[in-house]
Amino acid sequence: MKIVALLAVILAGGMLIYAGQDLPAFGDPESPANQHPIIEHYITHSLTESGVENIVTALLANYRGYDTLGETTVIFTAGMTVILLLRRREI
Repeated sequence: MKIVALLAVILAGGMLIYAGQDLPAFGDPESPANQHPIIEHYITHSLTESGVENIVTALLANYRGYDTLGETTVIFTAGMTVILLLRRREI
């Protein structure tokens, strides 16, 4: 059984390494994610539209507020589930 698990880990690791070869270099300004036209809008208008100086905070709080709330709810629910599953019950 341990051999099957080891082979699964090696296979998954190999696939991740193979898939990672096509990723752009870290911080590459020419990568497709940095070429989208909305990026310029966020950089130039985030302060005036949100009143927050930090662009990351403005994006998470104002532009992606519902998405961030959903992610926070999922993480909170997972954490509470782990706590409930691992707590000791006194009988």
